Amino acid sequence: MKLTILSWNVNGLRKRHTDNHLNQLTETNPEIICMQETKGSEKQLRSTVNCFDDYHSYYSTYHDARYAGVAIYSKIEPLNIDYKFGKNKYPGRILKAEYTDFTLFNIYFPSGADSDKVVQEQKLKNKFTFYSHFLEHMEGLSNAGEKVVVCGDFNIAHNQLDLANPKYASKNPGFLQVERALINRLIGHGFLDTFRMFNSEGDQYTWWSYGHNAREKNIGMRLDHFFITESLKDKVKDAFICSDVVGSDHCPIGIELVTK
Repeated sequence: MKLTILSWNVNGLRKRHTDNHLNQLTETNPEIICMQETKGSEKQLRSTVNCFDDYHSYYSTYHDARYAGVAIYSKIEPLNIDYKFGKNKYPGRILKAEYTDFTLFNIYFPSGADSDKVVQEQKLKNKFTFYSHFLEHMEGLSNAGEKVVVCGDFNIAHNQLDLANPKYASKNPGFLQVERALINRLIGHGFLDTFRMFNSEGDQYTWWSYGHNAREKNIGMRLDHFFITESLKDKVKDAFICSDVVGSDHCPIGIELVTK
């Protein structure tokens, strides 16, 4: 069986629904859709968004519904749903869905960016703490031989190939050397960047600033990723970026995964 799994930072799920941008996803009929920055309470999202009626739906929302939030829509009912890394709870940032052939993590990683330098310093500390818990959890799963898929907005571009202006970006959150080292650690734990399994070219981005016609000029960053454990390497048949899907400042990404 072949599954298509999509991931999209929608930057406001109700807004994308109102503007009919979600039709761009539902028309392709993927088996699983992961979303980040849903921005709303579960009650608000369930009462507003009605284009996923043939999916099982799961939400993790932030205490301030104006921010964060993740959702999973799945045509296959998961065996179990969890909302944390072990004992570490992060409302609105993590959804873990366990399936027969793999475990899926949908994650909205903290940005770490802010116009106020003092606030940004604290946000970066929070980001590193989150990543520390994430990496520790992923290392344990990988060492145990688990089959894991991790997708979402990582808020980090890994290499110079993954953004338009690496020299400028290297001074800001999203491409700091210490952040890039976090992705190196994930790879060191036995995880693979699925997009780079199939595509080694530049100018392939998933996020563009809303200003300065950045998207039209393709001045962006590849901040959204699908990572898998080595044990799933032969099961992934494609990985792609849906740069033609508009609405958010991010575009969807996806993989095709073959199960038993």
